Amino acid sequence: MILFALIHRNMPALLLVFIAITLKMAGDVAFDSLCYDRPAIQEGQLWRLLSGHFVHLGWSHLGTNLAGLTLLWLLIGKWITAKATSLTIILSAIMIGLGLLIFNPEIIRYAGLSGILHGIWLAGALFGMRAGYWEAYALTILLVLKLIWEQSLGPLPTSVYLSGGSVAVDAHLYGAIAGLLATGLLRCKQ
Repeated sequence: MILFALIHRNMPALLLVFIAITLKMAGDVAFDSLCYDRPAIQEGQLWRLLSGHFVHLGWSHLGTNLAGLTLLWLLIGKWITAKATSLTIILSAIMIGLGLLIFNPEIIRYAGLSGILHGIWLAGALFGMRAGYWEAYALTILLVLKLIWEQSLGPLPTSVYLSGGSVAVDAHLYGAIAGLLATGLLRCKQ
């Protein structure tokens, strides 16, 4: 019973890992068919608004995102339910895809989980704050400072190096906004 509860609680994070690794193992065909690609989306391939988050530029990009997910999950996983995480992932994927399409015409291609991770980060921290964990306040402040840095000065230098390509910092912002919105929606339903 405890094992079932543990798996259930962690299922959204485990699914992210499984999907991302599976798609990376599928190679360039999967990447080319699923990445966020502005011209392809404008020609009707709307799935790319969502699927682009689950493919990665290379193994180092995937490894960085999965390391971030693991660290994030160790920090906030106990504060956020599977339902809240699932809603945050879905809402983040939609909002990031649409945000890039509407507000960032300069971004032609995009891939990776980092925007969704920012949504999970904020949602988890907000749930932790609601439960009274001081660490959640620190994580929220850290995220806000990171977003301010990225919006003012561009990506953190290590992000560019580790991702193997350019970093779409606006995806991080849209993800965080989605995390805030998901948390608000869930609190309204309680």
